[in-house]
Amino acid sequence: MKVEVLVATMNQQDFSLIKKMNLHSDVVIANQSDTYDYQEELSDNFSYKMITTAQRGVGKNRNTALLYSTGDILIFADDDVLYMDNYADIIANAFQKNKRADVIMFNLTEESGRKMIKKHHKVGFFNAMRYGAVRIAVRKESLDKSNIWFSTLYGGGAKYSCGEDSLFIRECLKKGLKIYAIPDVIAGLLNDRESTWNTGDLQKQAYDKGIWLKNAYPKLCYLLKYMFAYKMKKLEFSYRKTLKQIKKGIKDFK
Repeated sequence: MKVEVLVATMNQQDFSLIKKMNLHSDVVIANQSDTYDYQEELSDNFSYKMITTAQRGVGKNRNTALLYSTGDILIFADDDVLYMDNYADIIANAFQKNKRADVIMFNLTEESGRKMIKKHHKVGFFNAMRYGAVRIAVRKESLDKSNIWFSTLYGGGAKYSCGEDSLFIRECLKKGLKIYAIPDVIAGLLNDRESTWNTGDLQKQAYDKGIWLKNAYPKLCYLLKYMFAYKMKKLEFSYRKTLKQIKKGIKDFK
């Protein structure tokens, strides 16, 4: 069972990310820059590919990596993740033990030491929002059969700020893929780059959240908007103003 890491990144000149991220498996690097290029290397029986394009948007970047993927199990990554030495074995063993799983969410450690997944459980529509793309490992065959891709409207560099990962998970669920979360740790977050989501434009963040809510939860969005407005409110941007922007996003998407 071949594990392949699909890295979404920007402005890379070479394969130095391989060492930085401690990657010991096949790797596809989808690199957004100002040119178009393709590089490939073989090292220690592993295949490294880097596809450089001038397009923008993390959804497009992850889809580019998917197009060039050949592994049995694909794990999505950003360039601020540091993998454990035996991550490939952990991932492969998890899928061998969970024969029915199409997708498995894994644990990551943060600087605080926090681990989000406490126990083995099934992921459904009502607990899918809490998992980011870098926790997702998926059987390539399952994706190919169901024709599942990342939305190009959401995420860093796209029209709307975030949410491409949650929509990807929801699309997997809609197509009938079985998703599980397990407490096994495969990597840690380096937290050495600025988030493209936290831009300081609170009005746009709230508006984009409304757009995403109507897309992800066409009926429940009218209830969930209150929860998200409360979670997003900050001292300089009140609950009422946050809710107003979320409502505007919901209306505009509709």
